[in-house]
Amino acid sequence: MSYEDVQRVLDQAIEKYGVPGAVVEIRDGGETWFGTAGVADLTTGARRVPGEYMHMGSSGKAFTAAAMLQLEAEGRLTIEDPVEKWLPGMLGGGNGYDGNKITIRHLLSNTSGMFITGIAPEMSRPYATRSMFDRNRFKVWTKEDLLKLAVSQPPIFEPGAAFAYSNGGFYVAGAVIEAVTGNSYADEVDRTVIKPLGLTGTHVRGLHETGYPDPHPSFYTSQFLKEGADPADVTAENWQSMMEEPGLTPLDITAFNSSAGWSAGGVVSTVGDMGRFFTAVSAGGLLPAEQQEKMWTTVSTEGGHWMPNARYGLGVFELDNAPLRGLGGSLWGSYFHIFGTLDGEHTIAVHTNTEWKTWELAFDLVAAEFGRGK
Repeated sequence: MSYEDVQRVLDQAIEKYGVPGAVVEIRDGGETWFGTAGVADLTTGARRVPGEYMHMGSSGKAFTAAAMLQLEAEGRLTIEDPVEKWLPGMLGGGNGYDGNKITIRHLLSNTSGMFITGIAPEMSRPYATRSMFDRNRFKVWTKEDLLKLAVSQPPIFEPGAAFAYSNGGFYVAGAVIEAVTGNSYADEVDRTVIKPLGLTGTHVRGLHETGYPDPHPSFYTSQFLKEGADPADVTAENWQSMMEEPGLTPLDITAFNSSAGWSAGGVVSTVGDMGRFFTAVSAGGLLPAEQQEKMWTTVSTEGGHWMPNARYGLGVFELDNAPLRGLGGSLWGSYFHIFGTLDGEHTIAVHTNTEWKTWELAFDLVAAEFGRGK
């Protein structure tokens, strides 16, 4: 099969979107194709290679959902349980949240009404400008820090009423996993997801971890506000106008503490492992049928300032204009998405060694490979 159209999209991304380097892996039945563009390292000019370790950003949400659904399959909880059952008082601190109304399903489907944690000033301010990022790149976020942040602003709607992409809900979900099992979140993801699937290149990043196994690309970010800008002034509507001017040299953040991701996005993996994980959660092979169906029971994302043309399940999504599923995410210096057919047999995965720039790259690749999805 020819992948010239896919390679063309990949090559164009380097200049068009300011991506240092990108890789694509396509699996179609028994055939695998791997393509690259740009570089793994801007200083040495080294090319990107198969088997690289990289941060998967919010792809980790799918691991959290899968681990929770495995616990349900084991009879240890149900996703209809209210948060209050497992974390008494955690959502009752007087800021408008009610742990008796918010369920585990709400957390995992981003329908809890919890505010959009990613734009909270407490989270964004330490990394807002180049100089601040460099000073705070090794800042450690504990579970307690993240749970406090999750309820630091009032809810934005009643549980189940709408969709809003909130890391805070997944922080709470990680705490539920620990409360139910008595084990760490990382250990439970390893027990319920990583080991059963034999994902030897995958792990949940440790609290003080700041590097990657070899091989790995260098990771770069240019996601900065202009020097002197106040993150408290950023909204979903005005953020683009407050960003640093384009064309400046990206900052190398390969050495970086990503503990702010935790159960909302703390997984390091390879493109190959992510393909195996996606196929298992999409087509079956990890979860029992009942939990598999729950993972892919989707809600509308309309008005949620998220990916267009998509419906959200539990840590995963489906396109509403094509019979394709996917998962993915972005963190400073790293962006990953995988899309595939419902049976998981035909997939396309993309990673760039810089953060998300535009949905167009992902949708252009989908259109090039599947001839649909835009």
